[in-house]
Amino acid sequence: MAAPLRALERLLLPNACVACERLVEPRRPDELICGPCRARFRFVSGGCTRCHQPLPPVGPCRLCATWPLVLTRVCSAVWLGPESREIIHHLKYEGYTALGATIAALIVRTAPRLTGALLVPIPLSATRMKTRGYNQAAAIAHGLAARWRLPVAQRLLNRTRDTKSQTALPPEERVANVAGAFAALPPPRPGRGRSGGDPAVILVDDVLTTGATLAAAADALAAAGWRDVGAVTFARALPYALRATQAS
Repeated sequence: MAAPLRALERLLLPNACVACERLVEPRRPDELICGPCRARFRFVSGGCTRCHQPLPPVGPCRLCATWPLVLTRVCSAVWLGPESREIIHHLKYEGYTALGATIAALIVRTAPRLTGALLVPIPLSATRMKTRGYNQAAAIAHGLAARWRLPVAQRLLNRTRDTKSQTALPPEERVANVAGAFAALPPPRPGRGRSGGDPAVILVDDVLTTGATLAAAADALAAAGWRDVGAVTFARALPYALRATQAS
């Protein structure tokens, strides 16, 4: 009876797209994002071999140049735009934790499948966790775990102090805001924090702007003995050149 009742529910109460509030297509009744909004996503590809940011005309990548060496590769699914902003807002502030699985499906379109790694969501502070009741990065991590068959290690990384929201800070203040804000447990056995091959830990977060949060988390993991750290995020802030192109 579950399937017929589910079908009837979707017929009488069809899902609305979380990005634009239009009804989703009848042929995909359980989707949370409609086809037109999906079509407007700009997927991140190419660029720097370490972080996939578009390379400048001259010189090395400017996004990951100051990141710790332990942070070996970072992938994002889409460039941050109106649709992805709405999705993140609903996931982060309105309790739409089911979006974690939807976001995970978009991430696996661009991020290579990794083996033998632990998925580690960027933790919230105790204060923010108490207020919100859930961690949006953990929702994404569990969605990825179901697709990649990798374990989620939520207690491996902890936030040691409250920090200001990175969203409201200019780039030059983001590094100082999260410096020393994380602590990590050591690898469970010799070789687990390995060097070479796939990362031993994959950090998971919703948005990458400057990478300051991921870099601070990677520093904590390195201090605990982890030697290879990767990261995936759903969205990535547009570089200035892409913002100008989008606005024109």
